[in-house]
Amino acid sequence: MAIVCVWGWTFVLVKDAVEVYGTLPFLAVRFAIGCCCLGVVVFRHINRQTLLVGGGIGIILAAAFVLQTLGLTGSTATNTAVITGLCVVFAPLANRLLFGVKTRPVLWASIGVSLIGLALLAGAAPTGVAVGDWLSLGGAISFGLHIALLDRYARHHHAGALVFGQLFAASLLFGGFSLSTAPIAWPPASVWPALLICGIVATSLAFSVQTFVQQRLSAAETALILLMEPIFAAIFGYALDGDRLTPVQILGGILMFTAVVVAEMVPLLRRNGK
Repeated sequence: MAIVCVWGWTFVLVKDAVEVYGTLPFLAVRFAIGCCCLGVVVFRHINRQTLLVGGGIGIILAAAFVLQTLGLTGSTATNTAVITGLCVVFAPLANRLLFGVKTRPVLWASIGVSLIGLALLAGAAPTGVAVGDWLSLGGAISFGLHIALLDRYARHHHAGALVFGQLFAASLLFGGFSLSTAPIAWPPASVWPALLICGIVATSLAFSVQTFVQQRLSAAETALILLMEPIFAAIFGYALDGDRLTPVQILGGILMFTAVVVAEMVPLLRRNGK
């Protein structure tokens, strides 16, 4: 949950940073920082197979971040985070379509309640639907696919090494596309705090934690936990970026939070025979 809170915070950080430095250069430097930091720690566990699998998943991750970050430039941090929360639907759907994995009824019920909350949170947004929102929707689909792929492959590889493969592939893609459009300039001093926070904490550490967790939880369970990200983003958007929530949006956030709690508590109660 702490990692999800950090990701919620970074919506505001990234939105402000890319307005100064640009989307692709920011992502290229962010992922390069994350890749280098993680590589120092896990280099002994890296092998060819893990690099190949991680690299393939990293392509999907790169697509998700490009779409999400471009979406941020054309919408609010709160809107983008809320739409990204739709990965809660796309993750189990992708898992079902690609790998035939079934989802427990209680999780589908929680997803349904979460979608109602998400609709309330998004539907009352003052900006309406913009191009940035559609790009964010593409990012949500990609994040859902990313979660499903991790659910399939994370258990068979060292978590840190698999994340390194993802970050390495994403860094190459972001760097290549950035250089094909314009030379990467040295980031301004005002952007470096966002780059370091996003690169070290929200990329290297956060994706390592996510991969470690997905070795133990299903794609649907992971997606539900990640659904708390829009709520944290809305809080930080309110506090740091001037976004404002209506009573209807607050009700939506409460429904989403309740759905996550129920989804996590029901299996525990059943295991304890209560």
